Amino acid sequence: MKEDVICLSRITKTYDGKNVLNDISLKIKKNEIFGLLGPSGAGKTTIVRLLTGQINADSGSAEVFEENTSGLTSSDKRKIGIVMDNYGVYERLSCKDNLELFARIYNIDPQRIDFVLKKVGLAGESKKAAGKLSKGMRQRLILGRAILHEPELLFLDEPTSGLDPVTSSHIHDLLFELRENGTTIFLTTHNMNEATKMCDNIALLNCGKIIEYGNPKEICSRYNTDFSVTVKTIDGKVLCLKKDSENWKKLVEVIVNKDILSIHSNEPNLEDVFLQVTGRGLE
Repeated sequence: MKEDVICLSRITKTYDGKNVLNDISLKIKKNEIFGLLGPSGAGKTTIVRLLTGQINADSGSAEVFEENTSGLTSSDKRKIGIVMDNYGVYERLSCKDNLELFARIYNIDPQRIDFVLKKVGLAGESKKAAGKLSKGMRQRLILGRAILHEPELLFLDEPTSGLDPVTSSHIHDLLFELRENGTTIFLTTHNMNEATKMCDNIALLNCGKIIEYGNPKEICSRYNTDFSVTVKTIDGKVLCLKKDSENWKKLVEVIVNKDILSIHSNEPNLEDVFLQVTGRGLE
């Protein structure tokens, strides 16, 4: 059995009389990529701040590495990396100087800096000031700072928001590599495609409540009540065939006649599931 790196039990949190988190419970195991999905204001960042010891819950228990998050030690915090917007970046310092400053604070071997800059694709930009980086480069610098000390647990708050597909894919590949090397990753996003691609398990968060939990593909399968397929034929026809004997006969006929150009199933995606459960989108 894998150990639980994160354990939340019946967490509630209120701001200015508004219930931001309502009876939140979940467990995240070692080496898992976990995704917390929800629209802006759903409570995602509040959960990250709670788990990293920045705020305390009103009730319930929150543990990281089997320690209460309200009393994380310096040793516990050293095991954690955080990627949030502009988190830990000094505008006037170069990429390398930013990492050197962090390396001195954490007493990290300076030789690791060049390795990390190369790993996040910034080796050629090491002398450029952080304030002059593009958004994608800046995000990679923040990620480099977060993984410089080889954390066991990495928090990523919308890590690819607004980035181009190439940069996003590069970050995804790096995260898979980190997971393979033993890092547990907690990802918040409202990007359903990213969550489906990246995450072992996800939780759908709406108005401070977890409304669904599990493997992304398994969740989508649970809400697949249509069992339909879309077939495009060689002559350009598009057929949407639901699960019944008459439609399956049509499908078999098209297959036998070798008239199929493409075929795919129409199971819902996470956006569809969220809309079905809440009546609102993830954006």
